[in-house]
Amino acid sequence: MADISLDDLMEAVVRGFEVGGVAVLVVGSVAAFVSAAVSYRRVGGRRAYEGARRNVGRAILLGLEFLIIADIVMTITVDPTLNSAVALGVIVLVRTFLSFSLEIELEGSLPWRRRTSRPNPNVATRSG
Repeated sequence: MADISLDDLMEAVVRGFEVGGVAVLVVGSVAAFVSAAVSYRRVGGRRAYEGARRNVGRAILLGLEFLIIADIVMTITVDPTLNSAVALGVIVLVRTFLSFSLEIELEGSLPWRRRTSRPNPNVATRSG
């Protein structure tokens, strides 16, 4: 059996997450567009568009998560230098901003407002 170094193994893991992230982006987007095309006649153009937009956004969010994992694994295992840590920080900040923006776009409200805007059926309310 061939000897494989930890760096080689981690590079393969990173490559796997990168390929997975790109696959999620491509497959998720194509599926969203196909779903919108199929539902166009049933629900109308506007609702089909909104569904496609929401589903593409979800695919982007999930794809970004995969790519962030790849960046983290690369930085802590393959290239643990100060420069790569700073680059990782910038990449994570940019991707977190994108994820946050997409989440607001998809849900229509800030994440901390979303939880408080829905009534909690487990909380008893006092009357008079």
